[in-house]
Amino acid sequence: MSVQLRDESPGYHHVVTRGNNKQDIYLSDRDRWFFCQHVTRIAQKYGWRVIAYALMRNHYHLVLIVGEKGLAQGMCELNTGYAVWFNAEHGRINHLFGKRYWNRRLRTEPSVMNTVRYVVQNPVRAGGSKPLDAYVWTSYAATIGLAFARISLAHDELLALFGRAPAPAVESFREFCSAARLGGHVRRQPP
Repeated sequence: MSVQLRDESPGYHHVVTRGNNKQDIYLSDRDRWFFCQHVTRIAQKYGWRVIAYALMRNHYHLVLIVGEKGLAQGMCELNTGYAVWFNAEHGRINHLFGKRYWNRRLRTEPSVMNTVRYVVQNPVRAGGSKPLDAYVWTSYAATIGLAFARISLAHDELLALFGRAPAPAVESFREFCSAARLGGHVRRQPP
């Protein structure tokens, strides 16, 4: 059986990696901070621009603008580097992540916008009850200017999809993210 080649061409991509057997991949905020710094380093090295993220208990989502250097090598360095650090930090051995990362190329502006909304709503979809701007490990609060971005964020590029002027674009983004029904979503990545 042949393996389908991944689309890692330049453009927008939604990327997800899940813990092995759905186990936790972050045990503390220190783990999350290290991961965020590591993503920023890898993004700079490979010419990615991160427009949205969500760090969940057992997986993470990134919405990236991928440049000419592609996606695969950077994802290998990202996941391997974090797994090696995590295992050393917590006295573990063996695999942290299950399958290879999953990605989907986003070819239209509406698909980018809907995917970003899906990503920042992920904590609520997982059962959280707080407002979107209360989840510190997503990019939502940083995008609307209420928090510091934990991963270097190209929020101007995202907000440009919602308007030309900054303040109306932020308001349009807020309305867009709060307008969708948060339950009953269709799975966007394999289990």
